[in-house]
Amino acid sequence: MAMLVHHPAVLFVALIVLFGVAAALGAVFLQRAFPLSDDARENYNVVQGATLTLLALLIGFTLSMAVSRYDQRKNYEEEEANAIGTEYVRADLIGEAEAPRIKALLAQYLQLRIDYYKTRNAHELDVINNKTTGLEAQLWENVRGAALARPTPITALAVSGMNDVLNTQGYTQAAWLNRIPVSAWGLMMAIAFVSNLMQGYGARGTTGRRVLMFVLPVTVALSLSLIADIDSPRGGMIRVVPVNLISLQQSLGQLP
Repeated sequence: MAMLVHHPAVLFVALIVLFGVAAALGAVFLQRAFPLSDDARENYNVVQGATLTLLALLIGFTLSMAVSRYDQRKNYEEEEANAIGTEYVRADLIGEAEAPRIKALLAQYLQLRIDYYKTRNAHELDVINNKTTGLEAQLWENVRGAALARPTPITALAVSGMNDVLNTQGYTQAAWLNRIPVSAWGLMMAIAFVSNLMQGYGARGTTGRRVLMFVLPVTVALSLSLIADIDSPRGGMIRVVPVNLISLQQSLGQLP
């Protein structure tokens, strides 16, 4: 299931099949095995309404979780751009000898952060993460050496700025790993399956009404796939574009 929710398009196809089968099972097998009498239909309508209401609440709650995580990833992208841009300017406070080297490392680091947001390939992501870790070590070593050589309040500003650069990268990493739990997906899909089963079970005889019973599988599959798309940082169409990092990179190219 974890692989499915990482690929929303595949999830949509799988859910259409799963929920369509559930509706068909209710219409074909349950209606034959346990015919629904007119006396029992009122109770059935109450149970079906409660089940659909519970499903709607779960979908709404999960959508809220996905949107909040998406917003968090966007906010951290902005914070990363601000931290890198601030440290690039503060690098001049360290000294004429170290500043060019730190700025060059920050420019390389900025490109790696842009690549991190853009890539979809797992192997490329591992390479980017390894290079990022190495660059972070070099950046910290450079400001650390300057701070030990000249422990002044001005140098402390550059050290603090570099600390912000490293921290925001960690926050971003954590935000991209923070996904909707698989157990929540399992619960939603189980309730959605039962809801579609009941939808088919309650469908009445005419062809038009039986066709309408497949509206619920399609709408629920679309809703869950949308949630998975928003919640998936790399697998979906709705992604965080590093507009602030790209804008910063363009502005750095104009600085002396």
